[in-house]
Amino acid sequence: MKRYLGGRIIVQRGDITQLAVDAIVNAANNTLSGGGGVDGAIHRGAGPLLADACRALGGCRTGEAKITRGFRLPAKHVIHTVGPIWEDGRHGEDDLLARAYDNTLKVALENGIRTIAFPCISTGAYRFPAERASEIAVGVVTSFIDTHDGIEQVIFCCFNEDDYELYIEAVEQFV
Repeated sequence: MKRYLGGRIIVQRGDITQLAVDAIVNAANNTLSGGGGVDGAIHRGAGPLLADACRALGGCRTGEAKITRGFRLPAKHVIHTVGPIWEDGRHGEDDLLARAYDNTLKVALENGIRTIAFPCISTGAYRFPAERASEIAVGVVTSFIDTHDGIEQVIFCCFNEDDYELYIEAVEQFV
């Protein structure tokens, strides 16, 4: 685990479903119906009431974010955001990914979230290049917390060592 900006930004390796924070972020699909990767893990950890809550939200467009309770997770809330599917980088993928992070942080502020943990959005099944995604994520988050009060700590929770190293490099470029 590495801490930056007096602990306001943390990069750690681990399982996001085990974090006791105000909110964890779900790299969701448009239907919010659960799936593979972190999305499936969050749905399994939260239990069946999460699926019911997600159905009531009516889906989520790419780049947007919606919030539910955390149910059986240690996190109080789950903020669901949909990142872009990587095509070739010429279809607005960078902007959509940046919007997913930005809109998630806006939803967090609106709901009094002070501590939040992000997974690596869009880099799994959606095939967004991991290095590029880490730079976008860190750029948006550092800019947001520099210009908005309220969010005390952002954790980039990386499931594997390669992503962990990429996020350390990205954070060290920005701070």
